[in-house]
Amino acid sequence: MNCSDIEKTSPLYLYAELSAEEQAAFDAHLAACEACRARHEEAARVHRLLVDCPKPEPTPDLLVRCRQALDEVLDREQLGWRSLLRGWLWSFGALPATRAVAVLTLIAFGFGLGWTLRPRAGALPGAAGSGQAMTFEGGDLGDLRIRSINQVAQDPQSGGVSIKMDAERRVTLQGSLDDPRIRQVLVDTVKSYDNPGIRRDSLDALRMQTQYPAVREALQFALSHDSNAGVRLEALQAVQHMECGADTHQCLLNVVEKDPNAGVRAAAIDALVQHLEEEGQDEEVLAAFERLAANDQNPVVRMRCMAAVRKLEGNK
Repeated sequence: MNCSDIEKTSPLYLYAELSAEEQAAFDAHLAACEACRARHEEAARVHRLLVDCPKPEPTPDLLVRCRQALDEVLDREQLGWRSLLRGWLWSFGALPATRAVAVLTLIAFGFGLGWTLRPRAGALPGAAGSGQAMTFEGGDLGDLRIRSINQVAQDPQSGGVSIKMDAERRVTLQGSLDDPRIRQVLVDTVKSYDNPGIRRDSLDALRMQTQYPAVREALQFALSHDSNAGVRLEALQAVQHMECGADTHQCLLNVVEKDPNAGVRAAAIDALVQHLEEEGQDEEVLAAFERLAANDQNPVVRMRCMAAVRKLEGNK
């Protein structure tokens, strides 16, 4: 190696990215060249300072929000028209140019023809068939079987809710959350629907209905078992603001001890502390905080539990 090579490969040497032969050649040149040795020693000193500097960590809440936003973007990309278009264009790349042009022409013609005939098709007897959209007031679904849920929307002024679903036909269920049938659809959605965005919207619609035992149980179920950290955090915010009891304390404590996401665990610690400050001490929770502050593998959880113990003991 010459001096120019040493200057270029010095960062690789510091990060142990050179092969054994390159490292041997690097060391041999440094042994014989005082100028390169001095420059490399200075670079090594700066490297050690950088390694020893404290590295700021993102807050748990920020991690949860970022992961939730990523999940939503991935869902849209997977199901949206862009993904479909990319799949078509990728498949066209494997075709001869003339055939690809012909296929694209047929697709464009089909879209145009479908758009032109669309208004007329709905007017033909039997054309709408089972795809006709219908609106049900008051939750009367009859014997329709729900296949999928497309949207849950709540009116902030009236408190009413609108649930767009695919059953034997596209239906919209509208009414008050006081209707037990509407609540049951939302509860079932929270527990078992596969789209995390719809589960989160259903949680948001139910958060003010915690006077109903089925709603409380659904919120606690989502907090304990939902596969999406963002949905669990949404459920935690709902549970945090409902009237607490022994079952809620135990649910929050289970999340603190077992949730796989450190951000959700930290938020559950804060929620428990808030409840205990309002309702009085719970020796079981305090003992769990002390145990986690001493032994938990996650440093964020240890620090939050330590702060919780100091705060709760100071309020005695």
